[in-house]
Amino acid sequence: MNLAFYISAAVAVVATLMVITRANAVHALLYLIVSLLAVAVVFYMLGAPFVAALEVLIYAGAVMVLFIFAIMLLNLGPATVRQEREWLRPRVWAGPALLAVILLAEVVYIVGPGRGPAQELPTVGARKVGAALFGPYLVGVGLASLVLLAALVGAYHLGRRERPSGRGGA
Repeated sequence: MNLAFYISAAVAVVATLMVITRANAVHALLYLIVSLLAVAVVFYMLGAPFVAALEVLIYAGAVMVLFIFAIMLLNLGPATVRQEREWLRPRVWAGPALLAVILLAEVVYIVGPGRGPAQELPTVGARKVGAALFGPYLVGVGLASLVLLAALVGAYHLGRRERPSGRGGA
């Protein structure tokens, strides 16, 4: 199981480095999704399957969809069609696909018969996570929700189009 942990950690580090070094925002988002999935596998290996599921659902799912939606809103115009055709080339997807295949093979190995998260570590359940989030970390959770709300409002204002006013004599 240690080997699976180290492979997941390596995939997370490589994917995160690719996020930082990509000039194209969509390519960076693809690598960020792979990085978040790798972190979810690391959480699972450490005996926190609930946190791993939250990582996949919230970060790799909802937040990445929000980022992609904001990028789609900001890239309006005829040049966008040419840019999207460039993004759909197979070589763009090769890196994230390779890292995702490594993670998929690792998950199949981990979930196989007789295997699972590290048995010597205690399992963290949903009740403990909820008690921690709404107990000592309540201020942090509240601040994170305010930051996400500010990002949503900012994405709305950046993506909206100015409409000509129907009033006035000009």
